[in-house]
Amino acid sequence: MIRVLIVGTGTMANDHAGAFVAMDGVEVVGSVDPNPDRLHSFNAKYGITHAFDTVDQAIAWGGFDAVSVVTPDGLHHRTTMPFLAAGKHVLCEKPLAANATDAAEMAAAAKTAGVVNMVNLTYRNVPALMQAAAVVADGQIGEVRHFEASYLQSWLNQASWGDWRTEDQWLWRLSTAHGSLGVLGDVGVHILDYATFAAGADVARVSCRLRTFDKAEGGKIGDYTLDANDSMAMHLALQNGAVGVIHASRFAGGHINDLRLRLFGTKGGLDVRFEQSRSTLQACLGDHLVSGTWVDIPTQAVETNYARFIAAIRGKTAVAPDFGRGADLQRVLDLAVVSDTQNACDQVI
Repeated sequence: MIRVLIVGTGTMANDHAGAFVAMDGVEVVGSVDPNPDRLHSFNAKYGITHAFDTVDQAIAWGGFDAVSVVTPDGLHHRTTMPFLAAGKHVLCEKPLAANATDAAEMAAAAKTAGVVNMVNLTYRNVPALMQAAAVVADGQIGEVRHFEASYLQSWLNQASWGDWRTEDQWLWRLSTAHGSLGVLGDVGVHILDYATFAAGADVARVSCRLRTFDKAEGGKIGDYTLDANDSMAMHLALQNGAVGVIHASRFAGGHINDLRLRLFGTKGGLDVRFEQSRSTLQACLGDHLVSGTWVDIPTQAVETNYARFIAAIRGKTAVAPDFGRGADLQRVLDLAVVSDTQNACDQVI
């Protein structure tokens, strides 16, 4: 039996708990949250027997093998490091940390501890993305030359997920003081991973522009100062020589939660989509290049990050994306902020 502790019991924690509770041979044995009402409500919902106000209390108890860290972005480092020191396996929400220094420290600590460590970049669960990465690795589109990718949401101008003006679960994402890295850290990290993973290469250079738009009188709602970025546009050069652009926004009307990637190589192209919760992959290869014909490529279901995390613990193996990958992505995000802040066109990774 693998015993799991959930740290943080907000909205995303429901995904973690629901996934683990449904697995054979896995038990969610405890949770941690300083908010007692939220903590005990969460435990009652999932039949969790142990509740803790602090990480230290949970570690002192020690009756768990693995941890899911689902705290706000700015708390990932603070909540994860004690568990690594205690020799616990950790699945951490993205982005791995609030800055590259903290992320690198987490990756080094995980390596020293010798535990299974994973960043929950959830779009690694998309069959089209995994198949596209395999097609590129197989050389079917030749050498990658160019790419374009987007992650578009619209929850700032429609209420499919609730009213962001009144709900803490959305307001904290708009406030740097509450640990948010804005759209760059929230979904930008996803599309950055999505594009570079499929392209098969890490980032060599980055330039970026970030924008925060006026959303409330005085730029504030209650305790939340709405200063986190809402839209981002980034230009990238990859280590394999490819260049491309990625962009993300919370103001993309008509797109509730859509990701798209187009990859172009010396032998053809791929169109990789996760739109309206549907995964699709198309390719233009070989003789189809002359006519510009795109055809559907079949994909296979893939295991979720949650399942692969548990399988790695059981098999005593490494799993991707690990903390090292998270630290690499965070380094790009940090330099994207530098590029925007200093109005500098090019930052070398």
